[in-house]
Amino acid sequence: MTINKKQVIKLMIELNTNTLQKAALKAGISEKTARKYRKQALSDKKPETFPRVNPNPFEAHWHEVVEMLERAPEIQALTIITYLAEKYPKLYKINQKRSMQRRVKAWRAENGSNKSVIFRQHLSPGRQSQSDWTHMGDLKITINGQKFDHLLFHFMLPYSGFETVMICQSESFETLTRGFEQAVLQLGGLAYEHRTDNLTAATQKMGNDRVFTQRWMEFLKHYGVQPSRNNPGVSHENGSIEKSHHILKTAITQHLILRQSHDFKNLEDYQYFIDKIKNKRNFARLEKIAEEMKTLRSLPDKQFNEAIILSVRVSPSSTIQILGITYSVPSRLIGAWLKAIVLRYEIILMYGNKKLLSLPRLEAGALIDYRHIIDSLLRKPGAFESYQYRSYLYPNISFRKAYDALQSSALTSYNKRYLELLHLAKMYGEEQISLIIDCLLEAAELPIKATILLIIEEKAASTAQTVKVVQPNLQDYDQLHQFREIA
Repeated sequence: MTINKKQVIKLMIELNTNTLQKAALKAGISEKTARKYRKQALSDKKPETFPRVNPNPFEAHWHEVVEMLERAPEIQALTIITYLAEKYPKLYKINQKRSMQRRVKAWRAENGSNKSVIFRQHLSPGRQSQSDWTHMGDLKITINGQKFDHLLFHFMLPYSGFETVMICQSESFETLTRGFEQAVLQLGGLAYEHRTDNLTAATQKMGNDRVFTQRWMEFLKHYGVQPSRNNPGVSHENGSIEKSHHILKTAITQHLILRQSHDFKNLEDYQYFIDKIKNKRNFARLEKIAEEMKTLRSLPDKQFNEAIILSVRVSPSSTIQILGITYSVPSRLIGAWLKAIVLRYEIILMYGNKKLLSLPRLEAGALIDYRHIIDSLLRKPGAFESYQYRSYLYPNISFRKAYDALQSSALTSYNKRYLELLHLAKMYGEEQISLIIDCLLEAAELPIKATILLIIEEKAASTAQTVKVVQPNLQDYDQLHQFREIA
């Protein structure tokens, strides 16, 4: 009787759970033939082999290594081998680092403490949005040649991957709320919950824990969104946005390489560059975004716009302090108490019931307008050299170049000469003076007041139009008057 391959396989399977007699019966072969195949299968098995174990080169002092690992579990293998090499220079060398790393890794696998387990979450459409800031200093972005220290406010939906990006300069409540609003307006809907890190813009310390601030809770209540946060020190609980930070910055880096420049003409140009990258990434997720859009909540009729009203006094430096930011005001207001109405993007200054001026609201730094203080500085030019806000008195790159040119010249009063340029900008317009400065520097001439005034006068004379005034004939008037009397 011929035995086929299927019968042999059937026999081998049945032998795992049955006796030889039953297995042979089920396979349809004789018991004698089944015994032959079983014997052959057993003889074909390779002998069990065991990995070769090298002797521990640190065996003589391994007890010291174990003591160090138990006392300080975070200690590194390099630190341990350095310690042994210094203590026993005849026995150990620094180049045994790799061997020590393997031994330490094996010891920790057998005796180390348990590690924190990351539990992957099921992502549901419309359930959650996340946001966080990421620092951009390592990308070395410049605006018009000047170093631009900044952050990106990054908002995303973990399910679909939809994201928005906003350039900002601080991790403040204002950038958090503005970034959130811009994101949901672009999205056109709201997730049930919004998750953040334990940032001070949204949380505050209470005892040993952190709780949401009243302002943040009121803001999200306006939008009908539940606030949530990850536990302190557990950043991976906000893992979707953290991972997306890395991928986004990698994409920006690659596009900068293609662009062959990290410099941008202005902030709007840079934001446009970022938005193009963001839009491409969102375009690749259109299908899942459309799916998630069906589950999102509707936006409220109005945006949240919490106004803060403060009473501030103008200092002798002609400045005011609003929420930690310094703003300059006209020097005529020194000593006066003003009412500041602080809106999301604007600060309105009132004296009594009269509006004096409106200032853009800043996130960080200071807002010093040279027009407010230039008259006083001209009377005290020596104060400019060490002025606390001197860096803010270069309205643009042309004025910075003008100052550098004056400083490197033989003029001893270069500070006063530069202040005269600022005064001219106040009188004749910043744009016109900047243009004249650029022309003079290009011609290798110093931009000084007398030269600039001469150019302004020549320009005015060349564009002046002669107006001819015709003397009226009074007899024509008398004649007209006579006709009126007759009528």
